[in-house]
Amino acid sequence: MAPPADPFEITDDPVPAASEPARRAVASTAHLDGLNDEQRLAVTHQGGPLLVLAGAGTGKTRVLTSRIAHLLITGRARTSQILSVTFTNKAAREMLDRVASLIGGAADGMWLGTFHAIGVRVLRRHAELVGLKSNFTILDTDDQTRLIKQLLQAEGIDDKKWPARVLSGIIQRWKDRALTPDKVSGDEAGEFAGGKAAEIYRQYQERLAEVNAVDFGDLVMHCVTLWQKHPDILEIYHRRFRHILVDEYQDTNVAQYLWLRLLAQGTQDICCVGDDDQSIYGWRGAEVGNILRFEKDFPGATIVRLERNYRSTPHILAAASHLISHNEGRLGKTLWTEMKEGERIAVRGVWDGGEEARGIGEEIEALQRDKHRLSQIAILVRAGFQTREFEERFITMGLPYRVIGGLRFYERQEIRDALAYCRVTVQHDDDLAFERIYNTPRRGLGESALRTLRLIQRTQKISLFEATRRALETDELKGRQRKSLGELIANFERWRSMLDVSSHVKVVETILDESGYTDMLRLDRSPEAEGRLENLRELTTGLQEFDSSLPAFLEHVALLTDMADRSDTDMVSLMTLHAAKGLEFDTVFLPGWEEGVFPNQRALDDKGLAGLEEERRLAYVGLTRARKRAYVSFAANRRIFNQWQAAIPSRFLRELPVGHLAESSDAGLYATYSAGHHGGLRDQSSGFDYENLGSGGARRTRWRDETLDDRRAVEGDKPDLNVGQRVFHQKFGYGRIVAVDGNKLDIEFEKAGPKKVLDSFIEAA
Repeated sequence: MAPPADPFEITDDPVPAASEPARRAVASTAHLDGLNDEQRLAVTHQGGPLLVLAGAGTGKTRVLTSRIAHLLITGRARTSQILSVTFTNKAAREMLDRVASLIGGAADGMWLGTFHAIGVRVLRRHAELVGLKSNFTILDTDDQTRLIKQLLQAEGIDDKKWPARVLSGIIQRWKDRALTPDKVSGDEAGEFAGGKAAEIYRQYQERLAEVNAVDFGDLVMHCVTLWQKHPDILEIYHRRFRHILVDEYQDTNVAQYLWLRLLAQGTQDICCVGDDDQSIYGWRGAEVGNILRFEKDFPGATIVRLERNYRSTPHILAAASHLISHNEGRLGKTLWTEMKEGERIAVRGVWDGGEEARGIGEEIEALQRDKHRLSQIAILVRAGFQTREFEERFITMGLPYRVIGGLRFYERQEIRDALAYCRVTVQHDDDLAFERIYNTPRRGLGESALRTLRLIQRTQKISLFEATRRALETDELKGRQRKSLGELIANFERWRSMLDVSSHVKVVETILDESGYTDMLRLDRSPEAEGRLENLRELTTGLQEFDSSLPAFLEHVALLTDMADRSDTDMVSLMTLHAAKGLEFDTVFLPGWEEGVFPNQRALDDKGLAGLEEERRLAYVGLTRARKRAYVSFAANRRIFNQWQAAIPSRFLRELPVGHLAESSDAGLYATYSAGHHGGLRDQSSGFDYENLGSGGARRTRWRDETLDDRRAVEGDKPDLNVGQRVFHQKFGYGRIVAVDGNKLDIEFEKAGPKKVLDSFIEAA
């Protein structure tokens, strides 16, 4: 029996022919049934570059799968001549199933998968041309970090000061931009490891080749290098792929963009589907500019806008469209629907985060009494630390919930580590907690030291803590191990003594600082590090709200965790806005719409206008997750770094059109929205006035109206800000100016450390 044909064999046959399912259904147009005019136009497009601008809920996946089916059914292509690129393996599987259903048979031989999956196929065939063997290994994140750490140690670089995980992230970002070691300039390398980052990168790539391995960044970058250096190989793929289709084009990074441009040189039939208004992954390398310049990259391109939404009500769509229209970097479209008008968006001001969580919890209970399924309710927050107040409130209420795209607050690694330190401080004999953190942050304590301690523990039937104390009295431990463990034991005893004389909040802050845990995260330049720091700050906020002792707080957390483990099939979904992309719910709550929280201050500081526009796209994504109702809320006060500060309503609130907001929204807001003010917002100049609004004397916020001329007058009267001057910032508190660059200030804050901020957010102290 002859061996089966390779379904991915690259052939040079230039004659397109219909697949067997296509021949059976060549006259069928069933795959076009139910498509609206714009969808049908995109599906039946006869050739040439095509950009499908697909707004939220407009049926982009159906367009992609129907277009693939149309190519096959009409005989314009074989399955082997189609390349379709997605961003997740799940999406690839779903698309393959849909195509098979439409054509009446399996779509064997079609290359449909993620950039990385397709990159593996290419590299397996041509591995030797990039210095590999075809059976190369793909390293995971831990393997990458371990290899980089070995290289740092070989160079005599302190991996505590310059963590391997941080350099791994830097290298991956270079690969996302298709920067091989020879293309990394001195400016690109920066100051990491004394400017040696580029050299370590070169050694890392050499070492990968020696062990016949790649990382995920290589799967795309090596393909780009292969095709650039070997045009004959690229030509093979040009002959193979006559039709290229790309999903979520707005999320492509530079390397993926180059990868596609090289392949697209062989055909004019490239179809990219995406939504520039939903480009929200700039922090991980996505370039919204890729979709914005499609017409320039592919002259003569056809643009089809999918604007009919099948998900949300007119009020939600109108508000989202008006909000996103404030972005300059967009191609433009306006969503519409034939659905019933539905409910207007509710905007609510509350006194603080605690009241916000209580109010949302009560609203969910009211919806539940009206037979609303909890699984169709979502709370979408800007940052992970915001989930804590909701989680604690829901557990107290007995309201089942799940955290999507992340762990529950008290299950996150940094929180578990911090609580482990607290547990050992309170109860020295907690072996599980001690073992978790005895070498976190790294103190030069490996398995050998732990084996020694465990041996003493078992033979003398004592705790690990006591075993460590006794080991320090002998010669069982080496010099560095003895020193590190001696300092750790002394710290735990001192921290325990503080419980009698200091507040539990002060004790925990001291533990996190003196243990080196906070500094470990501050030195970490990975995208996740700042979020982990925010979670630790939120933990201390939770401690502040728990007006009791540290042991009582630990008991409180243990009970919360036990209650949270009780599963339920019908649960409220709690997640970040980033994790919500692609999902939809009947009811969506959007809390925390305040300056500094949303839009996120770090995004504004790091990227300026580009950061603001990506934050606005996040707001657009959040609103368009809602099918029937959306609730937006903001608090007048937030506890930030354990200090109560007046919060300023998000500028995005002013960009929601009044005509689509519920009449029950807090009074006094509409005038400010309709005024359409822009510019920096500050404490007094923001015009806050606290009044008793609503029934029962509930204290809520009213935002006093203010003319643009009033704001300019206030800003014009602002005193000069000079180096050395003490100032106040709404989010970061008090600090001193260390440098002035136009309207940007470098400030050393007393609590938050060094920050770069705009002068419009600063007041003289």
